[in-house]
Amino acid sequence: MAVLSDLSVLSKEPPSVASRVKCLLVDDLEENLLALSAVLRRDDVEVHCAHSGAEALELLLQHEFALALLDVQMPEMDGFELAELMRGSERTRDVPIIFVTAGTGDPRRTFKGYEAGAVDFLYKPLEARALRSKAEVFFQVHRQKQQLAQQLDTLAETLRLNEMFTAVLGHDLRNPLSAILTAADLLQRRSDDEAVKRTAARMMNAGKRMGRMIEDVLDLARARLAGGIPLRRGETDFGQLVQRMVQEHQTAWPRHRIEVQQDGDLVGDWDGDRLAQVASNLIGNALQHGDAAEPVRIRVDGTRDDALRFTITNVGVIPPDLLPVLFDPFRGGNQRRGRGEG
Repeated sequence: MAVLSDLSVLSKEPPSVASRVKCLLVDDLEENLLALSAVLRRDDVEVHCAHSGAEALELLLQHEFALALLDVQMPEMDGFELAELMRGSERTRDVPIIFVTAGTGDPRRTFKGYEAGAVDFLYKPLEARALRSKAEVFFQVHRQKQQLAQQLDTLAETLRLNEMFTAVLGHDLRNPLSAILTAADLLQRRSDDEAVKRTAARMMNAGKRMGRMIEDVLDLARARLAGGIPLRRGETDFGQLVQRMVQEHQTAWPRHRIEVQQDGDLVGDWDGDRLAQVASNLIGNALQHGDAAEPVRIRVDGTRDDALRFTITNVGVIPPDLLPVLFDPFRGGNQRRGRGEG
């Protein structure tokens, strides 16, 4: 019995190997497989034929198919049974299935096909152009999925290399920085010239700040490459830590007032460096974005036994257009920033 009413094949330019897709044809009759292959096989479409459901399952384990055309009436395992097995496997459950069968349209059989996971149900004889057009839709979708997967792989590898470069750079910067800090410390200790001592002190402060920036860069690499940022917990006086951060920021913002109130027990088992980062960022943001005429008020409340409350209050208004992106990196404000603020 003739399966197709038109066997014309469109010519295509030779595609790249990466754009080739695979199509699975399953039918127990050789002549039907030959006819379907003639319509669907092109330079960019690799057609695989199976004469039974068992043979089709073997091919599905070996190849990734963009489309499967299944004959409904086959001995031993019919198309519906094969479709159920495909949908039950993680590897093949997403392969689009088109059922092909002979005879007049039977609504019950059609519904059964869709319930089995089919995307279409066709009756013989098939119109070649219609079949080719339907198949091309799924071929294009599969190509797009392949391209997206390749792009994701490329982006992931690029990100991994960037993170490795960041980690290596941050590690290597610590050696020359250590030499600079040592030289500044020697100048500060051995020189009797007050101007030299002041310069050495500024060098020490700038070097320590650079060291913290390098640690921040390394933290980013650790978070991605090592599965997270390690915490080094120990007995930490949060009150002294806050006072130290206040002194550093007061030097940078001499015209701003910072008022600190501390109550209760402020000692706990914490990572002092991480808490210092948090405190420094919050205090710096309050100074930068608040009203310079009003003080920044810091409250550290350790009166509770199970928790410590750290509150920073300033006077200022957050523009409504910034609220949706307030916590996005590098989008916390509209000011033009220089190199001094990163």
